[in-house]
This record gives sequence, C-alpha cells and structure tokens, in this order.
Amino acid sequence: MRIRWVQLLEFRNYRTLSYSPSPKLNILSGRNAQGKTNLLEGLAVLVTGRSFRTSRLAELPRWGASSALISGEISRGEGVRTLRRTLQQGEDGTWRPSGERCEWARVIAFDWQDLVILHGAPSARRNFLDGFAGRLYASHLPGLIRYRKILARRAVLLQAGQADRLAPWDEQLAVVGTELLGRRRAAAAALQTELARVYPALAGEPKKVEIGYRASLEATEPAAFVAALERARREELRRGQTLVGPHRDDLLIELDGVDARVFGSRGQQRLLALALRLAEVLPVGEATGTPPVLLLDDALSELDPHVRANALREIQAAEQVFLTTAEPALPEIDAPRWEVREGGLVAA
Repeated sequence: MRIRWVQLLEFRNYRTLSYSPSPKLNILSGRNAQGKTNLLEGLAVLVTGRSFRTSRLAELPRWGASSALISGEISRGEGVRTLRRTLQQGEDGTWRPSGERCEWARVIAFDWQDLVILHGAPSARRNFLDGFAGRLYASHLPGLIRYRKILARRAVLLQAGQADRLAPWDEQLAVVGTELLGRRRAAAAALQTELARVYPALAGEPKKVEIGYRASLEATEPAAFVAALERARREELRRGQTLVGPHRDDLLIELDGVDARVFGSRGQQRLLALALRLAEVLPVGEATGTPPVLLLDDALSELDPHVRANALREIQAAEQVFLTTAEPALPEIDAPRWEVREGGLVAA
C-alpha cells in the first residue's frame, strides 16, 4: 500500500500541512524539534487511527486548538481509499476520535524508544509482540482487551476472597487466554523466520538470532488452563492477583546463544531493535495482502557506516518508507528529500 497524500490541520506543531510523498523512499530531514516525528505520527494516525507514541488523544491537537483533522488518500493496487480522522474536544474537556477503519491498512513504526524491547521489563516485550500479532490477526487486539477485562474482574474477586464466584471467570479466562497464547506463539514463529534473515543482513556478518516465547503456562487447551488456575488458587487468594496466564509471559531474544537482553552490547541491542521492526514487514504484508508503510524515526543514527549502508539496502527493498534524519545530507540515498522546518515542509 502507499499513502498518496495527507493533510494535517491543527495537529501537533502543524497548523496546516499538505504533503504528497513519493511511492517509495522519502527522506525527511531537519534539526531537532522541527516536527519530523510529528509528521510520522500524523501518517500513522491517518492510516490506522492511532498514534505510535501515545494513547492520550489530548496530546495530538495543536496547543490551544479545540479540534484536529488528519485526512488523506491511501491505495493498494488499483483500489483507493480516502480517509478522514477527526479529534474533537467535548464540552467536558475530553477528546473524542472519529473516522473510518481500513481493514487492510497497516504501518510499522520505529524509533529508538524501541530499545525498551531489549532492556525493558517483560511487559515491553509482550506489548511489542501483541502489536505485531495485532497487525497479523484482526481478532488479536480485541481478544487482548477482553482478556484484560476478565483479569481485572478476577482480581476484584480474589482480593475480596470470593473463591466461590471464580469458576465462570476461570472458564472465560481460559478460553480467551488459550486463543491469545496461540496467536502469540504463531506471531513469534513468523518473527523468528524473518529476523534470522534480517539481522545478519544488517550486521553484515553471520549471526544466529533466536526468539522464543517463554510462557508461564504451556496449556494449549482451556481445560489445562483452568486446572492451572485451580492449582494456584490458594496463592492467588493470598496475593489478590492471577498468577498464571499470558499476562505473565516473556519473549526471549538470543544472539549466538546468549541472552541479548542481558549480555548484548548497546550497539547490538540498537541493531536488534531495528531488525525486529524490519522483520515485521514481510509477515504483515502476507497477512494483509499488501506491504505496510514503514515509518522510521532517526533509524540510521549511531550506526557504523557499513551497518548503515546495509540498513539502507534493506529499507530501500521495502515499499513506501518514510525515514527521518537530523543529518543535512545522506549521500548514500537516492530518494526525494524534504526539509521539515518549524512545522513546514519544503523540497530539499
């Protein structure tokens, strides 16, 4: 798929912006705090209706504005869709979004905050895997929301010591949780296949990269999940929380047989974070029938020259890509360039 044009009105630091990008690689350069990342965020909101930086809608409109509008056109093959996303502040001060969903539209966004996947808590790796699974399977994120709601209800009952009322919630948790586990394992396997190719291509040397889904519960059937909950019942009542299930799982990432989260160098972790995002591209494209748009925020900074050249080759093999940089010139790249300057965009 590709973004044909986008218009931002009262979005972040953009009062108004109209932009018709190239169908392939687009370079967005400029000094820091000029709006490069904000533009990528606007593209993400156009395509998916969501920001990759925040879940707080109030952060998206321009300061002092009571509404924001992101509109544009996306296409795949001969098909074209016009999208319109509106953020409106109500009388009570809360912000409400509106806009149509496009079932085949996907973006994959990267910035250096993705390093948290490597050195952060297990929740960061679960969030990463769930985001990827959500791009592969339409049912995954709704299922995850349902699972979390059941968890919250069980927590109330456990903290109140009402063990006699847990059975129906155990059954629901087991059904939804088993489905969640199945999709996560399938997503991890798809990611493994691509990462085994992408990381050595970026590093420029043979490296064995492995991803393993580390489950707190190996259940593949709801009955086994329920049995595990029953075995943990006494401790759950004592602690007031659910102790088994996919909400306690982790993702193991190994480089040449060593845990990259603990023993990987800073450079290896940075490259792995980028490789993880690039490894999403092919599986997501196969799942939706069209390649996703890549939004890469400062992805080439602090990479060695030969690694950067390798990364550029991988990026240029993708479909539509938006790459931001604070460097005034990237001579290795033959692609249209725009300079982002104080909420404006000019051809460079």
